[in-house]
Amino acid sequence: MMDSQIQKQTVWCIVNGETVEREVEPRLLLSDFIRYELGLTGTHVGCEHGVCGACTILVEGKSMRSCLMLAIQAQGLEIQTVESIGKLKHLHPLQESFREHHGLQCGFCTPGFLMTAIDMAQSGKTFTREELKEALSGNLCRCTGYQGIMNAVAHYFEQIGILRISVKKGS
Repeated sequence: MMDSQIQKQTVWCIVNGETVEREVEPRLLLSDFIRYELGLTGTHVGCEHGVCGACTILVEGKSMRSCLMLAIQAQGLEIQTVESIGKLKHLHPLQESFREHHGLQCGFCTPGFLMTAIDMAQSGKTFTREELKEALSGNLCRCTGYQGIMNAVAHYFEQIGILRISVKKGS
């Protein structure tokens, strides 16, 4: 079957608080839907295998890799992209923390880290720095060496009261 003969399907979902509806090919990835159909280019595509985390978004409030989900699977779901969390002149406190603690360099991985940390912050849990390191280990960065990212997320979690101080055994 030729590409031009693939029957498109209607998909609607709520993206960043706005209901959107488009006709898409059934094989269209959610990451491509977000970037090319909706023009929200903050969701980056790195590996297209769910490994790097650059395409992380929130689906129904939980972090998901948008490169591992088809657009038609988002039917009726609520989606948040990095564009939903702050504006250029009014950054989200987590974005401010990334700026303040040098949690970015080229910025390619930043949206994925931000959305992962937002999900963690909304989880109702508290975290130690060690737990933060483990939870963020699913997102890859090729530039910063992670220390700035860790410091930024830890600072934000401390601000909102969900960073626990870990006590080493034997101390």
